[in-house]
Formats: sequence, structure tokens, C-alpha cells
Amino acid sequence: MQESQDRIWTVPNALSLLRLALLPVFLWLVLGPQADGWAVGLLVVMGLSDYLDGYVARRFNQFSRVGEILDPVADRLTMLVAVIGLGLRDIMPVWLVVALPARDLFLWTLVPFLRSRGYNSLPVHFLGKAATAALLYTFPLLLLGDGPSTAAEVCRAIGWAFAIWGTCMYWWAGLLYAWQVRTLLREVPRVRDTAGTPGTPEPTGHRGTPGARG
Repeated sequence: MQESQDRIWTVPNALSLLRLALLPVFLWLVLGPQADGWAVGLLVVMGLSDYLDGYVARRFNQFSRVGEILDPVADRLTMLVAVIGLGLRDIMPVWLVVALPARDLFLWTLVPFLRSRGYNSLPVHFLGKAATAALLYTFPLLLLGDGPSTAAEVCRAIGWAFAIWGTCMYWWAGLLYAWQVRTLLREVPRVRDTAGTPGTPEPTGHRGTPGARG
């Protein structure tokens, strides 16, 4: 099992690396030739790879410590790059460009408190998964909505519905997560430096487990 956790070259990790490699291509498509159709297609490919890496990890037991870090980093960078690209194109307003990364920055400030109790992450609430799904629909719809046609107007309206609802859920999930951290700090003793001492929880955040997303 230890050897399994130490693996680097696994299919899920390769899919996460593929998502990271496609991010500069996506940003170039959005800001350079403004090939929105290709950019939307790339978002679909990245979304499918995100689903597949979790499925493969669970189905074939290809969990790894590298994956615990790589997968959520790829998820966060995908959202960040999409937000920056749409913001620079004036498709997404400044307040939304700031609001989404600010939520992730807020959660990063909680990591030292988790580690003080021996945790890497906490199980993700269903609300966080729903928020992320809504936002992943937002980006392609707003891209397709950047035009004067009737179809573009419909995509833009639906995209904004997902954007507003998704952002509200995204922040609400973040506040629920912060409340979980607060409860943990009150109920779980601080982890001592000595290995094997009582009060050290099992690590969480494996790829495909609840702690790896949201």
C-alpha cells in the first residue's frame, strides 16, 4: 500500500498533467484569435479528463500522494485561468473575477489550522460540488454568449444564471467549510510533534475521496 501511495506515473496523474498543459492553450484561444468554439471544446475536454481521473483512481485503485496535490491544483488553476481569460475579454465583470479567486484564497488561509490538527483537508459538502458544477457550466456558456445573435443572447442569459447561482453557492460552501474548521479546532486536540502520539487523525484528501475536491 505504501508503494501504491508513492507512485507518480499513474493514469489519473497523467490526466491532471494534461489539464495543466491545456491551460495555456485555452488562454491563448480566448485572448489571441478569440476562437471561442475551440476554447469551449477545450473546456469540455478538460472537464471530461477531470471526471476520468477520479473514476480511474477509484476503479483501479490508482491513488497517490502526488495525485492528492496535483488534482486539486489542476482544478483550481483551471477555474483561475478561465476567470482571468473571460475577465480580460470583458466577458466577465471585475467583481466576479475577484469574487471567485478570493474564495479560494480565503480557504487557503485555513490550511495551517487544519494541519495543526493533523488534517490535510475535510470532506467536501455537496453544496461545494454543486457550486463547482454550476461554475463549470458558466464559462463555456458565457464564451458562447459573446455575440449579437439570438443564440448568443440565450447562452449569455443562461450563463449568467449559472454564474450568479454558482458564485453564491461557492461562497456559501466556503463558509460551511470554515465552520467545519472552527468545529475541528474546538473538538480535536493539537497534534504533537512526536510520531504516533494519540490525537493524530488519518490523513485525508486522497484523489477521488471527498477531501480532494470543492
